[in-house]
Amino acid sequence: MALDRALTESGTPTLRALPDQVELLLRRLDVPPRLAAHLRAVHDVAYRLVDLLGRRYPGVRIDREAVIYGAATHDIGKSVRTGELSGPGSAHEEIGYRLLLDHGVTERLARFARTHAEWAGADIAFEDLLVSLADKVWKGKRVPELEQLIVDHLAAASRQEPWEVFMTLDDIVGELAEDADQRLAFQSRHPVTP
Repeated sequence: MALDRALTESGTPTLRALPDQVELLLRRLDVPPRLAAHLRAVHDVAYRLVDLLGRRYPGVRIDREAVIYGAATHDIGKSVRTGELSGPGSAHEEIGYRLLLDHGVTERLARFARTHAEWAGADIAFEDLLVSLADKVWKGKRVPELEQLIVDHLAAASRQEPWEVFMTLDDIVGELAEDADQRLAFQSRHPVTP
């Protein structure tokens, strides 16, 4: 079964398994294998991102569980708006948010489906920015405005100079982006349709 392969294949680089409750939900919804592969890739990057940030900024509070869960479910609305798996569109964002709420996911964790592409709003938390960053970096994309928002938050929370934080974040993002081609190849090995 193609979905099972997308959820369990180790991949190159080796990708972490999704949280059990996320994997169960994806199976219940019978999501397209390409979507499951994408969610695994972004989840893996988010996991590594919060780990690296936690080591470099131990005094900065990060809701690790929320970031990891958010990355693992951020595009779940594409299970309904399947055309957005291979084409542009943002309808999946609100649909995904509602879908998660309908399946008993709390607002704290469901919000990432709605916020992962929008990082300028007043209600955007640091964790939303981290999910957004993981959703860009998994494929090696750099977004200076997004990264600057993260630098600003880390500088204020750690009381370091912004240029120092920028250098550290640049190193982290560069390290995470190194495997982008392999993650893209992993995702593309899985079909868009079940």
